[in-house]
Amino acid sequence: MEIRNCTALVTGANRGVGFAFTQALLETGAKKVYAGVRQPAAIADPRVVPVLLDVTSAKDIERVAAQCADVDLLVNNAGVMLSKPALADGAVTAFRSELEVNVLGLLQMMQAFAPVLSRNGGGGIVNMLSVVSLYIYPFNGTYGATKHAAKALTDAARVQLRAQGTHVLGVYAGFIDTDMAADVEGAKTSPAQVAARALEGMRQ
Repeated sequence: MEIRNCTALVTGANRGVGFAFTQALLETGAKKVYAGVRQPAAIADPRVVPVLLDVTSAKDIERVAAQCADVDLLVNNAGVMLSKPALADGAVTAFRSELEVNVLGLLQMMQAFAPVLSRNGGGGIVNMLSVVSLYIYPFNGTYGATKHAAKALTDAARVQLRAQGTHVLGVYAGFIDTDMAADVEGAKTSPAQVAARALEGMRQ
């Protein structure tokens, strides 16, 4: 799809990759960018339209889908990583929390916005996944499991939404230079580069 003149909604848009997506969309010529955040006051850029959105809240998602009925590009970026090995104490609690955001939040956003995108000509969905969608790192097992599930849902949605002309793109990033990877040593990709490459892929 063409990014120029699109209307986009980015979840988890207040920092890191989400913030980078809002900037990349504006720089690429998006007509309007909604920033889905838990604290709208945190959005200082006047070019961005903040919307109150907690992706674990079905009521929030329903309200935002109605409020942002002009969206033709959805960027599912909101995510949480609690860095729990699968068999560690507290792993079940961590897994439930990560599932709520990384899997159920993503799924409910796609369900809510699929008809919006259809009415607006098809458009696209970008799902921020991870390289650990493709393998398991045992010392971060719960997060990896959620990203495997998110990949499966992304692939399924791609098939289901093809008929309405909606392109579904998964982004399989490695370590990104954000707060989530602050304790990771070694090379990291800039959030700006991740956002730019994802939008480039969506334009193909």
